[in-house]
Amino acid sequence: IEDKGIKDAANMGAAMAPAAAATILGFLSDTGTTPEDYDLILTGDLGDVGSRIVLELFAREGVTLENYTDCGLVLYDRKRQDMHAGGSGCGCSAAVLCGYLLPEMRRGRWRRVLFAPTGALLSPTSSFQGESIPGICHAVVLDRTKEDA
Repeated sequence: IEDKGIKDAANMGAAMAPAAAATILGFLSDTGTTPEDYDLILTGDLGDVGSRIVLELFAREGVTLENYTDCGLVLYDRKRQDMHAGGSGCGCSAAVLCGYLLPEMRRGRWRRVLFAPTGALLSPTSSFQGESIPGICHAVVLDRTKEDA
């Protein structure tokens, strides 16, 4: 959980991005791995704004993420759909995981994926009271080690 004092409920990517960056950086450190050890690193629903913040936070640590994207950017075709910053919401990660990521892993597109869904700890009451919005992120490695029969 990271709370950087973001109070604007319309800026959820900025509220959740620090938690995503901290979780992924902590995971890489704890496991002794690097971004290059994964075919894809995918965050939850940060959209364009939040995913750019993640890249900036990684750059501050001297880490480049060449294989990174966000479910909020994958969910829509932003060139053909007027989605502005991309998708957001708790369904983003689930839709991309089940509808895109797992089927593509079965097809062999990726072997090892670091999947880091994001969320925000807020309620209408806390937002109306001007409270900050803590972000949260969990990470799991999806690894395709066996060939499909």
